Amino acid sequence: MPESGQTSTTGHIPAPTPAPGPSPAADPARPHGEDASGAAAGGPATAARRAGLLVTLVLGGLTALPPLSMDMYLPALPEVTRSLHAPAATVQLTLTACLAGMALGQLVVGPMSDKWGRRTPLLAGMVVYVLATAVCAFAPSAELLIAFRLLQGLAGAAGIVIARAVVRDLYDGVEMARFFSTLMLISGVAPIVAPLIGGQILRLTDWRGVFHVLAVIGVVLTLVVWRFLHETLPPERRQQGGVGQALRTMRGLLADRVFTGYMLAGGLAFAVLFAYISASPFVVQEIYGASPQTFSLLFGLNSIGLVAVGQVNGKLLVGRVSLDKVLGWGLTVILLAATALLLMTTGVFGEVGLVPIAAGLFVLMSAMGLAMPNTNAQALMRTPHAAGSASALLGTSSFLIGAVASPLVGIAGERTAVPMAVVQLCCAVAALACFLLLCRPWRAAGEKPAL
Repeated sequence: MPESGQTSTTGHIPAPTPAPGPSPAADPARPHGEDASGAAAGGPATAARRAGLLVTLVLGGLTALPPLSMDMYLPALPEVTRSLHAPAATVQLTLTACLAGMALGQLVVGPMSDKWGRRTPLLAGMVVYVLATAVCAFAPSAELLIAFRLLQGLAGAAGIVIARAVVRDLYDGVEMARFFSTLMLISGVAPIVAPLIGGQILRLTDWRGVFHVLAVIGVVLTLVVWRFLHETLPPERRQQGGVGQALRTMRGLLADRVFTGYMLAGGLAFAVLFAYISASPFVVQEIYGASPQTFSLLFGLNSIGLVAVGQVNGKLLVGRVSLDKVLGWGLTVILLAATALLLMTTGVFGEVGLVPIAAGLFVLMSAMGLAMPNTNAQALMRTPHAAGSASALLGTSSFLIGAVASPLVGIAGERTAVPMAVVQLCCAVAALACFLLLCRPWRAAGEKPAL
């Protein structure tokens, strides 16, 4: 593997059959599929890339769907427990079900998009997402809500996995890392505004209104994708074969130690984030007595930190500092913030109020802007011939690990924030360990690209 952030690697994954189209350009700053003269060689991908801002907005909308699906719903969690007469742990399973669905759905949709192209699986998934969301709005029990949140996640996975695959179709190297940071700016608006919208919806109606709004957003996004997102994977670059071929491709991906290291580091960092998402409504509102609107404002402030640091990453650091070095900084800051939160919640510093806890969460969330885009970029740079399958593994690992972390934060009840801090610290330690032991960034400069 070459020095991170300087040259793309192809990984250990064999090319699909038939042979793919043109190989990535040697210059990592040039979009994938473009030769030295600037002439594009990617066919449909070229047309999509030239759309520029429009493609960015569409892909940003697709990557914003998961935080919209979950963060708009967060201020309503305490109300759902009362409305459906269910304990908090059961209601938190509605988040876990959606997360697990998004994880498992990516394993199916990713390989499908490598075989049949990006548009058809994406549009089918979006239609099912809209229908499942509409049913959630009328769920009479927590059990039925959990079931359709699972279906909502399964269908919504199409937007997540295919958006990453489209980026890999269009870009390579440093340019891909920059594009992921740009996507973070757009999709980062979702967690900022989603709790605020959710809080305002609760002023006008009950928690079911949140799902009505999500269904409308799903319809709009489906129409935008149908009208503006062109196919980026031409037939000659698609994989042939069925389930067996998809499994062999994924096995080859997992056999790549460095790819697996980035995948696990990114998944564990996401678990830190999701532990915060799952626990913060109860920590802020139930333990510290804040209103849903105050919680929404704090959540939005933390999301602004994540977006701002993500833009520092994309605009200032990428291309100047190796991606591995920036990723290491991000994981280290996450670890330090999680340690501080555990010390505060266990009373080492005495009784602390909401402000110190909020400050610790802000630092932790902001550091995600260094970790998340760079794990995706580094992993996908190793997989030019299996972007859909690689994207599926990246997303599935993140969402499954997050789904495991989610119920653990409420294991000691609603009146303590210690479980949240413990889960965050354990996941942060594991993420940094996977990065150091499997990716071995200190050896990156001396490694040759895997061909």
